[in-house]
Amino acid sequence: MQAYRTETIVAPDGSLVIKHLPLSAGEIVEVIILVQEQHKKGVKNYPLKGTPVTYHQPTDPIAPEEWGALQ
Repeated sequence: MQAYRTETIVAPDGSLVIKHLPLSAGEIVEVIILVQEQHKKGVKNYPLKGTPVTYHQPTDPIAPEEWGALQ
């Protein structure tokens, strides 16, 4: 089965028109409609991007009591 992809916008009356298909008249086709999500303006994909990061005591061991378990 061949697949062809195109995008179009639904008309106010709820109809779709797809033009310039590379098919012959009379061919049988299957139509599947996938609705694309519209990106909302002002919504960030990465809300923490650009947020400053502060490390408190970055050189201290994370769990000094756990080191004894490794010996």
